Amino acid sequence: MAEIILTIVLEVVKCLAPPAYRQISYLRESKYTSNLQNLNTEVAKLKSERVSTEHQVDEAKRKGEEIEENVENWLATANSVIEEADKFTEDEATANKRCFKGLCPNLKTRPRLSEEAERQKEAAVKVLDARPVNSISYSIIPEDTLLMPNKDFEAFESRTSILNEIIDALKNPNVNMLLIYGMGGIGKTTLAKEVARKAECDKLFDQVVFSEVSESRDVRKIQGEIADKLGLKFDEESESGRARRLYDRLKKEKRILVILDNIWENLDLLDVGIPHGDDHMGCKVLFTARSEEVLSGEMESRKNFPVGFLKEDEAWSLFTKMAGDYVEGNELKEVARDVAKECAGLPVSIVTVARALRSKSIREWKDALEQLRRPSSSNFKDVQPAAYKAIELSYNKLKRDDLKNIFLLIGYTAISSIHDLLMCGMGLGLFQGVNKIEVARNRVHTLVRTLKASCMLLDHISQKKELFSMHDVVRDVAVSIASTERNVFTATISQVFPNLEKLKVDAKHVVTNKYLFSEDLLCKLKYLYVELVDERTILSLGDFLQRLHTMK
Repeated sequence: MAEIILTIVLEVVKCLAPPAYRQISYLRESKYTSNLQNLNTEVAKLKSERVSTEHQVDEAKRKGEEIEENVENWLATANSVIEEADKFTEDEATANKRCFKGLCPNLKTRPRLSEEAERQKEAAVKVLDARPVNSISYSIIPEDTLLMPNKDFEAFESRTSILNEIIDALKNPNVNMLLIYGMGGIGKTTLAKEVARKAECDKLFDQVVFSEVSESRDVRKIQGEIADKLGLKFDEESESGRARRLYDRLKKEKRILVILDNIWENLDLLDVGIPHGDDHMGCKVLFTARSEEVLSGEMESRKNFPVGFLKEDEAWSLFTKMAGDYVEGNELKEVARDVAKECAGLPVSIVTVARALRSKSIREWKDALEQLRRPSSSNFKDVQPAAYKAIELSYNKLKRDDLKNIFLLIGYTAISSIHDLLMCGMGLGLFQGVNKIEVARNRVHTLVRTLKASCMLLDHISQKKELFSMHDVVRDVAVSIASTERNVFTATISQVFPNLEKLKVDAKHVVTNKYLFSEDLLCKLKYLYVELVDERTILSLGDFLQRLHTMK
């Protein structure tokens, strides 16, 4: 009945006063209902679009990507419009009161509510039309840790002079390859990191990238570390395809320094995807290696920089910094200086011994001196006797068996993450009395922190708390100790197991890395660590695994 009356009134007003007609038209039940339905429809669409956008945002954040500013602004606007519309519909039932027991609408509130419904519907449509249609997010390059102060670098004259020479060479347009070389533990990596930091701070290059090559020479890993710094994502699976993509990306950099740390043999830069020489004069490559001969032949370096032992006063300064000023005391100073001399000016020896003896009694210092003066048990040609004895002493000074076990495990498996160490340690039962993952994780963090405090482990170059690293000389010694104390051996594709007869009969553990097993290799293994580099590794095992009855 109310609707009929309104229709008659509207026809009269329409002719006499058009503006009033628009106002009174909101009183019609059909118009009012239509506006509410349209509002609910558009808000429902907006809510659906908001949920879809939020899902994309969550996925992007999980990937570590940054969200576009216009997307965040759109979500904020959408939330505001939806919140206002929801409040309006909740209040509408109360506000839309009828007079005469519902026979006619509330003439006082109907126009306002109908107008508001239409206004909010238009606002929802406007936000829907402005929804993001392009990318939701973008990749970000992680913070450059090379720019952070290098706490391991000591500004000794023997090192700063080389540093300045390298920086001068980098400024020379005719030099595009440089090599820092010296024995293991002499400080090549530390010096290379300081070169990177100074080159970036002085803005000698637009980009400085750093990758550890190591003895394994994993090309995919090298490509990945360089690509991460450049914000490059690979779609290609093959090394050659990734090399082409990396090559094209590096060519776009006007000035770039690529640092390849710890190379052991000739490395074809084009196989990695690094342009050099006439291919890209703006790309300079700095290598570190134990031998000058590593860059012989076609990879001839333009400028070489040998790194030698620390001078006696420099060695003592580093030693006192690591051991503490109390070594300057009258009672300890003489024996401490003798211990420092036994480290032979080798930084890795100085640091590990000084940390191991920090706050120890004079009797322990004298005992350490005797151990350092004994003939070395090392037969590694690449490890100096002083370094071997120093690291072996630090190992012996570890008071707990779980510390020693974890140290050796990291050494012969090359594990570099808390997660992998946790899983491997749990599988071997190294954490006595621990049967919960979270408890074991806390134990692993504590052990790793203790080994870092002893300089047996290092912070990872990425500075990520879940990662760590081990100096290659320390790893060599760890492998040697593991082979003599625990009958553990390592092998790569270019090596064979040492003492094969003993391995067949007595070995408790064997760790393999890219090693192809022969069919007649029989041994009662309790632990087999296989890094699956490619299909050959697993396919070559044949029926070998079926014979490992004692495998944990």
